[in-house]
Amino acid sequence: MSVFITGASSGLGEALAVRYAAAGHTLGLLGRRADALHALAARLPGEHHVYALDVRDRRALHTAARHFEQAAGTVDIVIASAGVSAGTLTGEPDDFDVFAEIFSTNVFATMATFEPFIAGMARRRAGTLVGISSVAGVRGLPGAGAYSASKSAVTTYCESLRLELKPQGVSVVTIAPGYVRTGMTARNPYRMPFLIDAETFAIRAERAIARRASYAVIPWQMAIVAAVMRVLPNWVYDRIAVDAPRKPRRG
Repeated sequence: MSVFITGASSGLGEALAVRYAAAGHTLGLLGRRADALHALAARLPGEHHVYALDVRDRRALHTAARHFEQAAGTVDIVIASAGVSAGTLTGEPDDFDVFAEIFSTNVFATMATFEPFIAGMARRRAGTLVGISSVAGVRGLPGAGAYSASKSAVTTYCESLRLELKPQGVSVVTIAPGYVRTGMTARNPYRMPFLIDAETFAIRAERAIARRASYAVIPWQMAIVAAVMRVLPNWVYDRIAVDAPRKPRRG
Protein backbone atom coordinates (compact mmCIF):
# COMPACT_ATOMS: atom_id res chain seq x y z
CA MET A 1 0.00 0.00 0.00
CA SER A 2 1.20 3.56 -0.68
CA VAL A 3 0.50 6.63 1.45
CA PHE A 4 1.10 10.31 0.60
CA ILE A 5 1.49 12.56 3.66
CA THR A 6 1.89 16.33 3.78
CA GLY A 7 3.37 18.02 6.83
CA ALA A 8 5.55 14.95 7.27
CA SER A 9 8.63 16.76 8.57
CA SER A 10 7.22 17.15 12.10
CA GLY A 11 4.26 16.72 14.42
CA LEU A 12 1.25 14.67 13.42
CA GLY A 13 2.52 14.07 9.88
CA GLU A 14 5.80 12.65 11.13
CA ALA A 15 4.03 10.40 13.63
CA LEU A 16 1.70 9.08 10.93
CA ALA A 17 4.68 8.45 8.63
CA VAL A 18 6.42 6.39 11.32
CA ARG A 19 3.25 4.39 11.89
CA TYR A 20 2.58 3.60 8.23
CA ALA A 21 6.23 2.83 7.44
CA ALA A 22 6.32 0.36 10.34
CA ALA A 23 3.40 -1.43 8.69
CA GLY A 24 5.44 -1.83 5.49
CA HIS A 25 3.84 0.82 3.33
CA THR A 26 5.58 3.01 0.74
CA LEU A 27 5.37 6.68 1.61
CA GLY A 28 5.47 10.01 -0.14
CA LEU A 29 6.81 12.42 2.48
CA LEU A 30 6.12 16.09 1.82
CA GLY A 31 7.12 19.07 3.94
CA ARG A 32 9.01 22.34 3.93
CA ARG A 33 12.23 21.17 5.62
CA ALA A 34 14.35 18.97 3.38
CA ASP A 35 16.80 18.06 6.14
CA ALA A 36 14.05 16.82 8.45
CA LEU A 37 12.36 14.86 5.67
CA HIS A 38 15.55 13.11 4.58
CA ALA A 39 16.44 12.33 8.19
CA LEU A 40 12.97 10.84 8.67
CA ALA A 41 13.18 8.77 5.47
CA ALA A 42 16.61 7.47 6.50
CA ARG A 43 15.36 6.09 9.80
CA LEU A 44 12.17 4.55 8.44
CA PRO A 45 12.10 0.96 7.20
CA GLY A 46 11.57 0.62 3.44
CA GLU A 47 12.11 2.94 0.48
CA HIS A 48 10.26 6.25 0.47
CA HIS A 49 10.01 9.42 -1.62
CA VAL A 50 10.84 12.88 -0.28
CA TYR A 51 9.34 16.13 -1.56
CA ALA A 52 10.62 19.32 0.08
CA LEU A 53 8.24 22.17 -0.73
CA ASP A 54 5.65 24.54 0.69
CA VAL A 55 2.13 23.10 0.39
CA ARG A 56 0.90 26.56 -0.58
CA ASP A 57 2.75 26.11 -3.90
CA ARG A 58 -0.05 24.31 -5.73
CA ARG A 59 1.94 23.67 -8.91
CA ALA A 60 4.88 22.14 -7.05
CA LEU A 61 2.50 20.11 -4.89
CA HIS A 62 0.78 18.66 -7.96
CA THR A 63 4.15 17.84 -9.55
CA ALA A 64 5.14 15.93 -6.41
CA ALA A 65 1.80 14.11 -6.38
CA ARG A 66 2.19 13.02 -10.02
CA HIS A 67 5.74 11.82 -9.37
CA PHE A 68 4.67 9.76 -6.38
CA GLU A 69 1.72 8.28 -8.23
CA GLN A 70 3.99 7.19 -11.06
CA ALA A 71 6.60 5.81 -8.67
CA ALA A 72 4.13 3.96 -6.46
CA GLY A 73 1.82 2.79 -9.23
CA THR A 74 -1.33 3.62 -7.26
CA VAL A 75 -1.88 5.77 -4.21
CA ASP A 76 -4.14 4.25 -1.59
CA ILE A 77 -4.24 6.92 1.13
CA VAL A 78 -3.62 10.67 0.98
CA ILE A 79 -3.29 12.50 4.31
CA ALA A 80 -3.38 16.31 4.26
CA SER A 81 -1.63 16.84 7.58
CA ALA A 82 0.19 20.13 6.97
CA GLY A 83 -1.09 22.89 9.21
CA VAL A 84 -0.13 26.06 11.04
CA SER A 85 -1.55 27.82 14.08
CA ALA A 86 -1.20 31.20 15.74
CA GLY A 87 -3.26 33.57 17.83
CA THR A 88 -4.99 36.23 15.74
CA LEU A 89 -7.03 39.36 16.39
CA THR A 90 -9.08 40.96 13.63
CA GLY A 91 -8.53 44.39 15.13
CA GLU A 92 -4.77 44.09 14.69
CA PRO A 93 -3.87 45.09 11.10
CA ASP A 94 -0.65 43.06 11.16
CA ASP A 95 -2.67 39.87 11.73
CA PHE A 96 -4.32 39.98 8.30
CA ASP A 97 -1.32 38.28 6.71
CA VAL A 98 -1.38 35.64 9.45
CA PHE A 99 -5.05 34.96 8.69
CA ALA A 100 -4.14 34.53 5.02
CA GLU A 101 -1.25 32.18 5.80
CA ILE A 102 -3.37 30.00 8.09
CA PHE A 103 -6.20 29.71 5.57
CA SER A 104 -3.80 29.07 2.68
CA THR A 105 -2.03 26.29 4.57
CA ASN A 106 -4.90 24.69 6.45
CA VAL A 107 -7.72 24.97 3.92
CA PHE A 108 -6.56 25.68 0.37
CA ALA A 109 -3.54 23.39 0.62
CA THR A 110 -5.80 20.56 1.81
CA MET A 111 -7.84 20.98 -1.37
CA ALA A 112 -4.69 21.18 -3.51
CA THR A 113 -3.35 18.02 -1.86
CA PHE A 114 -6.44 16.01 -2.75
CA GLU A 115 -6.96 17.40 -6.27
CA PRO A 116 -4.38 15.38 -8.26
CA PHE A 117 -5.33 12.03 -6.72
CA ILE A 118 -9.09 12.09 -7.19
CA ALA A 119 -9.22 11.07 -10.86
CA GLY A 120 -7.06 7.97 -10.33
CA MET A 121 -8.97 6.91 -7.22
CA ALA A 122 -12.30 7.39 -8.98
CA ARG A 123 -11.17 5.26 -11.92
CA ARG A 124 -10.19 2.45 -9.54
CA ARG A 125 -13.20 3.08 -7.31
CA ALA A 126 -10.82 2.84 -4.36
CA GLY A 127 -8.75 5.09 -2.16
CA THR A 128 -9.03 7.26 0.94
CA LEU A 129 -8.52 11.00 1.38
CA VAL A 130 -7.85 12.17 4.94
CA GLY A 131 -8.27 15.73 6.16
CA ILE A 132 -6.84 16.78 9.53
CA SER A 133 -9.24 19.18 11.22
CA SER A 134 -9.31 20.02 14.95
CA VAL A 135 -11.60 20.18 17.95
CA ALA A 136 -10.80 23.90 17.80
CA GLY A 137 -13.02 24.02 14.72
CA VAL A 138 -16.16 22.91 16.56
CA ARG A 139 -16.80 26.39 18.01
CA GLY A 140 -15.03 29.70 17.57
CA LEU A 141 -12.37 30.28 20.20
CA PRO A 142 -11.41 33.82 21.32
CA GLY A 143 -8.05 34.91 19.98
CA ALA A 144 -7.99 32.01 17.51
CA GLY A 145 -10.37 33.25 14.82
CA ALA A 146 -8.13 32.18 11.94
CA TYR A 147 -7.32 28.74 13.31
CA SER A 148 -10.86 27.90 14.49
CA ALA A 149 -12.40 29.12 11.25
CA SER A 150 -9.86 27.30 9.09
CA LYS A 151 -10.41 24.00 10.88
CA SER A 152 -14.17 24.43 10.76
CA ALA A 153 -13.76 24.96 7.01
CA VAL A 154 -11.69 21.77 6.70
CA THR A 155 -14.44 19.76 8.43
CA THR A 156 -17.21 21.17 6.25
CA TYR A 157 -15.14 20.89 3.07
CA CYS A 158 -14.31 17.25 3.76
CA GLU A 159 -17.98 16.52 4.40
CA SER A 160 -18.93 18.01 1.04
CA LEU A 161 -16.14 16.06 -0.64
CA ARG A 162 -17.22 12.84 1.08
CA LEU A 163 -20.70 13.16 -0.40
CA GLU A 164 -19.34 14.05 -3.85
CA LEU A 165 -16.95 11.08 -4.01
CA LYS A 166 -18.99 8.40 -2.25
CA PRO A 167 -20.78 7.33 -5.48
CA GLN A 168 -17.32 6.96 -7.11
CA GLY A 169 -16.06 4.57 -4.44
CA VAL A 170 -13.61 7.05 -2.85
CA SER A 171 -13.65 7.48 0.94
CA VAL A 172 -13.10 10.78 2.75
CA VAL A 173 -12.10 10.69 6.42
CA THR A 174 -11.97 13.70 8.75
CA ILE A 175 -9.76 13.44 11.83
CA ALA A 176 -10.24 16.07 14.54
CA PRO A 177 -7.41 15.96 17.10
CA GLY A 178 -7.71 17.43 20.54
CA TYR A 179 -4.46 18.35 22.25
CA VAL A 180 -1.49 16.37 20.93
CA ARG A 181 2.06 16.84 22.18
CA THR A 182 3.87 18.43 19.20
CA GLY A 183 5.93 21.51 18.48
CA MET A 184 2.70 23.37 17.74
CA THR A 185 1.10 22.73 21.13
CA ALA A 186 4.41 23.28 22.95
CA ARG A 187 3.83 27.00 22.46
CA ASN A 188 0.46 26.98 24.24
CA PRO A 189 0.86 28.77 27.60
CA TYR A 190 -2.12 27.05 29.26
CA ARG A 191 -3.24 23.68 30.55
CA MET A 192 -4.27 21.25 27.82
CA PRO A 193 -6.78 18.64 29.02
CA PHE A 194 -6.50 15.06 27.73
CA LEU A 195 -3.10 15.79 26.13
CA ILE A 196 -1.74 12.73 24.28
CA ASP A 197 1.54 11.87 22.57
CA ALA A 198 1.80 12.09 18.79
CA GLU A 199 2.52 8.36 18.65
CA THR A 200 -0.75 7.59 20.44
CA PHE A 201 -2.59 9.90 18.08
CA ALA A 202 -1.08 8.12 15.05
CA ILE A 203 -2.19 4.69 16.28
CA ARG A 204 -5.77 5.85 16.78
CA ALA A 205 -5.83 7.83 13.55
CA GLU A 206 -4.59 4.82 11.58
CA ARG A 207 -7.45 2.76 13.00
CA ALA A 208 -10.02 5.41 12.09
CA ILE A 209 -8.63 5.64 8.56
CA ALA A 210 -8.62 1.84 8.17
CA ARG A 211 -12.31 1.65 9.04
CA ARG A 212 -13.02 4.67 6.83
CA ALA A 213 -14.65 6.64 9.63
CA SER A 214 -16.40 9.70 8.26
CA TYR A 215 -15.40 11.79 11.29
CA ALA A 216 -13.26 10.87 14.29
CA VAL A 217 -12.22 12.95 17.29
CA ILE A 218 -9.00 11.84 18.99
CA PRO A 219 -8.78 11.20 21.92
CA TRP A 220 -12.26 9.92 22.78
CA GLN A 221 -12.50 12.20 25.83
CA MET A 222 -12.32 15.22 23.53
CA ALA A 223 -15.10 13.70 21.43
CA ILE A 224 -17.38 14.09 24.44
CA VAL A 225 -16.21 17.66 25.00
CA ALA A 226 -16.76 18.46 21.30
CA ALA A 227 -20.25 16.97 21.32
CA VAL A 228 -21.23 19.07 24.33
CA MET A 229 -19.69 22.23 22.85
CA ARG A 230 -21.58 21.71 19.62
CA VAL A 231 -25.03 21.75 21.24
CA LEU A 232 -24.51 24.47 23.86
CA PRO A 233 -26.74 27.53 23.34
CA ASN A 234 -24.74 30.61 22.41
CA TRP A 235 -25.44 32.38 25.69
CA VAL A 236 -24.05 29.42 27.66
CA TYR A 237 -21.05 28.98 25.39
CA ASP A 238 -20.29 32.72 25.50
CA ARG A 239 -20.28 32.73 29.29
CA ILE A 240 -17.93 29.74 29.41
CA ALA A 241 -15.57 30.69 26.59
CA VAL A 242 -15.25 34.46 26.72
CA ASP A 243 -12.33 34.28 29.12
CA ALA A 244 -10.78 31.11 27.69
CA PRO A 245 -6.95 31.11 27.45
CA ARG A 246 -5.66 32.34 24.11
CA LYS A 247 -3.05 31.21 21.65
CA PRO A 248 -0.05 33.56 21.52
CA ARG A 249 0.08 35.99 18.62
CA ARG A 250 3.26 36.21 16.62
CA GLY A 251 5.55 38.84 18.07
